[in-house]
Amino acid sequence: MNIKYTVSKLENSKVQEIKDSVSIEEPLEMRLKYKKNDNWETQNISITMRTPGNDEDLIRGFLFNERIIENLDQIDSIKQIGNEVGDYNLKNIIEATINNTDNLDIKKIRRNFITNSSCGVCGKTSLDSIEVLLKEKLDLSFPLIKENIIRKSPELFINEQSEFAKTGGIHASSLIDESGEIVAIKEDVGRHNALDKLIGYTLKENIINPKKQFIVCSGRLNFELIQKGLMANIGFMAGIGVPTSLAIDLAKRFDMTLLGFVKKESFNIYSNINRVILKN
Repeated sequence: MNIKYTVSKLENSKVQEIKDSVSIEEPLEMRLKYKKNDNWETQNISITMRTPGNDEDLIRGFLFNERIIENLDQIDSIKQIGNEVGDYNLKNIIEATINNTDNLDIKKIRRNFITNSSCGVCGKTSLDSIEVLLKEKLDLSFPLIKENIIRKSPELFINEQSEFAKTGGIHASSLIDESGEIVAIKEDVGRHNALDKLIGYTLKENIINPKKQFIVCSGRLNFELIQKGLMANIGFMAGIGVPTSLAIDLAKRFDMTLLGFVKKESFNIYSNINRVILKN
C-alpha cells in the first residue's frame, strides 16, 4: 500500500513540486489467544510497524521465528479484529489462536515482546504518543544546511563506512556539520541500531549540536528513526532511500526537515524546505 505526497524535488539547483508515492507505515498489534486451565486467555505480545498487507503471514512468521510455535499446525486460526482506524481505515489488530499451550511460556513472551497499547492502535495513536514526550516543536531557525553539502553527504559517509566498504551489507548513520565535515558515524546491520549507536556516542562525547548538524542514514527512514532523531532534538534528517508515510507525518508534526532519495544531483524535500539553503 502507498499514498502520494506533494514534495519539493531539488534537481540541478532548481525546485519543482512533484507527486511522490510513499509506502504506508502503520502499527500492527499482535495478540495471542490460548487456553489455560480450560479458560481462554488473550495476551498482547507485540506492536510492530509494518506496511499493511500480508499481516497473517507476518504473525505466522513471528510466532514461528520466536519459537512460540514449532509448526503452523499449532495455529488454529488468525483473524483481524477491532475497528477500522486511522487515515486508511485499517484493522490494525491481528489475533492468532494457538493450540500448543503445554509448553507455552507466557512469562517469557511477555518479558521479551509485550508492549503496552491502546485501543484502536493506528498511526495517529503513535504520533500522539510522541507528543506526550515532546512538549514543543523543533525550532525552525536551525540548522541551515546548504544544498551542495546535502548532495555530497552520501558520498561523505559512504567513504567513511569501513564495514560497508568490506561487505556492502551494513547500514550507517552519520552526524554531519553545516560545513560538510563528518562529526561521527556508526554502523550496524540494523538501521535502528546504527542510529542508536550514533546518538549514544555523540551524547557521551558531548559533540552533538542540533543547531549546526544534521543526520544522514543509509536506508529508508521510518517512524522509529524519526522518533529517535526527535528525542535528540535533531531538526534535520536525510536518507538515501525514501521515508515512509508515518515518518513524513511525524516530521511535519514536529517541524523536522526531512529529505529522501539524496543523490549527487538531486533530493526530495518532504517537509520544511526553509532549512535548506538553495544555490543562487
